[in-house]
Amino acid sequence: MKKFLTLGLALVATSAAAQSLTGAGASFPYPLYSKMFAEYKSVGGVDINYQSVGSGAGQKAITERTVDFAASDNPMSDDAMKGAPAKLLHIPTAIGAVVPSYNLPGVTAPLKFTGKVLADIYLGKIRTWNDKAIAALNPGVTIPPLPITVARRSDGSGTTYVFSDYLSKVSTEWKSKVGVGNSLQWPVGTGAKGNDGVAGVVKSTPGAIGYVELVYAKQNKLPYGSVQNRAGKFIVADNGPAALAAKGVVIPADTRVSLTNSANADAYPIASFTYVIFYQDQKYGSRTQAQAQQLKKLLTWMVTSGQQYNEPLDYAKLPDNVASKAKTIINTLTFGGTKI
Repeated sequence: MKKFLTLGLALVATSAAAQSLTGAGASFPYPLYSKMFAEYKSVGGVDINYQSVGSGAGQKAITERTVDFAASDNPMSDDAMKGAPAKLLHIPTAIGAVVPSYNLPGVTAPLKFTGKVLADIYLGKIRTWNDKAIAALNPGVTIPPLPITVARRSDGSGTTYVFSDYLSKVSTEWKSKVGVGNSLQWPVGTGAKGNDGVAGVVKSTPGAIGYVELVYAKQNKLPYGSVQNRAGKFIVADNGPAALAAKGVVIPADTRVSLTNSANADAYPIASFTYVIFYQDQKYGSRTQAQAQQLKKLLTWMVTSGQQYNEPLDYAKLPDNVASKAKTIINTLTFGGTKI
């Protein structure tokens, strides 16, 4: 009897583990993942506990194997993945846009920005809103002479990576002095945690500017500017222009690629895939095959049926060729070396 009771408890524990998965990382896709995971619970019966702690923290968590999956707006580098105990895989789940949101009382017309102006603001070279460089881009707009309060991320952030990746492509001074990364040595600015933190600073501070994922600007009713793309057009972020950032881009087999400063004439220039990161072989620690199978089902759903939730929440859907590559990657998952 005792033997059967022990076996029963073990089966219950395995079943419970299989009915829940844990993830952590980027705040960039958090509004989308909140919706996706709520919907998935209703169709798959699995609880997904996702913590929006920033891409850097997500990458650290998956490296340390404290989560089932991580989320990051930038793919991990080869060097970063060397710190993991086994092979990591990436799949994109959506395309998002990073926008320059601002708080300028009395200004109702959307402002225009170039990459150079944004770089100079974040380098601390442009310090007031009525600077001639901003005024020249916005003729006819009366801009108050407020000092610019620069808002930026204080945590390890994929949104920061995307923004700095773009600035490094359009400003040689930014590239040489600051560079690209999840965490930077900022020349100026007030730090805040998460996209929601930066949006909060902008919303509460007249004269502030901050880079946030599009949905955070919309949710907080913050104005955001158009940005000049490589073709010279000023583009307002939206699903279509964000999706066009991936059009014509050669997507490698592992899907790790930058979409910023796209050559597409109608693309929004500060756009990026957002990624889920996980181990190819799922047998480690106390993980069960049931957990591995649940993760595979979740990931497959996210790049297929789950894509229906992208556009209503202001994220672009994956192009068909990218979704196909993601499914191919998911299908390489193993448990103890055997495909699941």
